[in-house]
Amino acid sequence: MASGTSASFPPPPPYYRLYKDYIDDPKSAPEPPPPLQESFPLFGQHFAIDLVLPSLEDQGVRQLYPKSPIIDFKKELMSLNRELLLHILELADVLVERPSQYARRVEEISLIFKNLHHLLNSLRPHQARATLVHILERQIQRRKEAVEDIKRRRAEAQRLLQESLLVLDGQMP
Repeated sequence: MASGTSASFPPPPPYYRLYKDYIDDPKSAPEPPPPLQESFPLFGQHFAIDLVLPSLEDQGVRQLYPKSPIIDFKKELMSLNRELLLHILELADVLVERPSQYARRVEEISLIFKNLHHLLNSLRPHQARATLVHILERQIQRRKEAVEDIKRRRAEAQRLLQESLLVLDGQMP
């Protein structure tokens, strides 16, 4: 086995040389690439950047929950979850009693899963917003704690300085 022909890590990409003067001159680094527009190529295929979640009907899937603009997500998710459990039990019965007729039950379960998945995906923006709020609240809390710690240490340092001055003046033994 020749040790000179293999390396534990590959060499760095050649573009690292573009950043060699960055510490001295931060403007010497190349500009970042522009943000992606409407579509981008990846592994030979073009992908579109769609910020809007397509409806189930656009995807050719029957919607099992109400089509109103205001949806009680908790209620609908619980309802679909109960329906899913019922259909899985029915599938078990069908597999035991009539194994040749399982395909329809599997399609129904697939439809329920697609509806559950779509409902959960429609909650993603709310989840992202709530996560961001939580992160920002934690940052504020950590900063307040840091400020309190600095104030406490400052008060301790002032107390020590006052004691030192009193010792130097000879007022304290």
